[in-house]
Amino acid sequence: MPRLFTALEIPRDAALSLSLLRGGLPGARWVDVENYHITLRFIGDVGGHVADDIANELDRVRRPSFTLALSGVGAFGQKKPHAVWAGVAASPDLSALQGEIDRICQRIGISADPRKFMPHVTLARLRNSSPIEVATYLSARGNFAATPFRVGRFVLMSSRDSVGGGPYVVEEAWPLSGNDMRSASRLASLSDASRIVR
Repeated sequence: MPRLFTALEIPRDAALSLSLLRGGLPGARWVDVENYHITLRFIGDVGGHVADDIANELDRVRRPSFTLALSGVGAFGQKKPHAVWAGVAASPDLSALQGEIDRICQRIGISADPRKFMPHVTLARLRNSSPIEVATYLSARGNFAATPFRVGRFVLMSSRDSVGGGPYVVEEAWPLSGNDMRSASRLASLSDASRIVR
């Protein structure tokens, strides 16, 4: 059964910038460039009917598109590092989108994630990398920053259980245009109504 999660995709130019961070860390299994993403909400292994419920509820999300910037690098697991990542600059729009998706998942009955949301792009998973090697890697790349990019949609992705994560498959996508989309459809229905009245 595939594992589900909602995510933001990383566009090509930003992914290219991230790919330049690969290498120079013993024990790292680097994530393939095409698998870079920002996880919004991990859902896990769920049955088909629950997946359908989630997709139906996500259809109702109405949020504007926004700009996001990747900057800085870090690691998970201080005494025993297990992953290195690129950070995401603070974004109220990103936090609002993630919060809404999280509330939808909890309403459907998916347990709350005990970890605080910390947006990032996983660069590599580590095996037997020493804290000193990781610190050296991070200090050499601490000034990382990519050109900001526009986020125009969020996706529901699936992954099969495999070493290093991926391949990831986009199961469904929802545009982020939010208020623009609603006002456009309202204008369209008003103009349809005025045609009928005439």
